[in-house]
Amino acid sequence: MSLDVRDMLGSDLLAALKQEVQILDRTDAMQKAGIGRGNDLVRDRSVRRDRIAWLQGITAPQAALFEFYEGIRAGLNQRLFLGLKRFETHYATYHPGDFYKRHLDSFQGRASRVVSLVLYLNDGWQPEDGGALQVFNRDSVHEVCGTVVPEMGRMAVFMSEEVPHEVLPANRTRHSLACWFRQDEVPLPL
Repeated sequence: MSLDVRDMLGSDLLAALKQEVQILDRTDAMQKAGIGRGNDLVRDRSVRRDRIAWLQGITAPQAALFEFYEGIRAGLNQRLFLGLKRFETHYATYHPGDFYKRHLDSFQGRASRVVSLVLYLNDGWQPEDGGALQVFNRDSVHEVCGTVVPEMGRMAVFMSEEVPHEVLPANRTRHSLACWFRQDEVPLPL
């Protein structure tokens, strides 16, 4: 599902989140993203080239965002009975040429990441700017089901274990927030 959440979040909050990620990016506070967790973390630039910074909810914009995420978590549990207990989220920046090849956000049957959410923070984004989220049919390797242009206030939500997707190469700097709603209770080391 893809929807415009600018009215729900408000332009001031979106602008504040964008300002935070831009500052983190300019000050080299973001880390090269990897694949896997803990001792299994691998940084393979042939698969993924974005930079990330995990959020703790400590700034006012992050606290407001966490409240929004908590409302989504509660709503998903109420309507879909998913047993989501928590979420984790990070900023992501893709510079020109950066991408993330086709992948799933969770391993089948691990009951960790259940629902993925991506929120975009890019003003005036056009299709020719690249960096779109491309979603594939899980039953057909090459069939594209949808493309989400990463424009300000656009949000994509999908099942983490079931929906293969990729980030196409960006032609200009692209900022977003990635969030995963989880069924496990104990946060794992990032």
